[in-house]
Amino acid sequence: MTGRLFIFGLGFSGLEIARLAKAQGWAVAGTCTTADKAVRLRAEGIEAHLFDGTQGLDLDEAAIGAPGHVLCTIAPGTTGDPAVARCARLLRRARWLGYLSTTGVYGDHDGGWVDEETPARPSLPRSIARLDAERAWQAIALEAGAALDIFRLPGIYGPGRSTLDQVRAGTARRIDKPGQVFSRIHVADIAGTVLAALGRPHEVGVQGAGIYNVADDLPAPTSEVVAFACELLGKPVPPLIPWEEVEPTLSAMARSFYAESRRVRNDRIKQELGVTLRYPTYREGLRAIALEDLRPPR
Repeated sequence: MTGRLFIFGLGFSGLEIARLAKAQGWAVAGTCTTADKAVRLRAEGIEAHLFDGTQGLDLDEAAIGAPGHVLCTIAPGTTGDPAVARCARLLRRARWLGYLSTTGVYGDHDGGWVDEETPARPSLPRSIARLDAERAWQAIALEAGAALDIFRLPGIYGPGRSTLDQVRAGTARRIDKPGQVFSRIHVADIAGTVLAALGRPHEVGVQGAGIYNVADDLPAPTSEVVAFACELLGKPVPPLIPWEEVEPTLSAMARSFYAESRRVRNDRIKQELGVTLRYPTYREGLRAIALEDLRPPR
């Protein structure tokens, strides 16, 4: 199935989704925050509109299409989800809505496994805001009579935004916090999962339906990922730094990432959407990025 897809937030994940959708035959439009980026996106054949969350979008029905498909990748702000707050009229035209959320809504599980049936009990303010945003999207979907898929994401990496870049910059550290693990996902697999969801029949207007954890198969400590990245680049592997030693040097944001530990199950995207991960672990993902970096510029 193809059609017209409108994406709020053509950033790191949104643009990857847009490019894959376009390659599969979708007509793609979306938002960005600067005029320069809008020009670049239009040159790629992506219809770009300026939107910074402070005011609505004056778009006609053709911008969404019929039936309409709308995806939001924008993080909620202090006043909630900007797309819901400013563009509710536009969203009510849609037949399918998608929202990129976070696995942070599950809260801390001391390294235990979570799946889509695990109750959402966020503790960090940004994760609480994400759960509030999920509920806002559920409400809009019910008002519109639209299907809704919520994609809960762990740490995202990809070309230009991975541990390889940190190693090259000399900023990667191997922090040793016993029992700490993170799940992660390559941006290309986010795009593949969203497109798989777009291509299936949808149950319309059912609150809570279509929640998907989009994570790879191998949760791992960051220290292991840093060591692997160093090996790929032929760099010395830095020594482990005890958590007690490094914690006082971290920013509040960095400390918050280490405040929770969980392993994220991804069975549902495989069983319901038929997803085969292109990068099932960080090893395949980082190796592919490293190989791409070695190729001469086009």
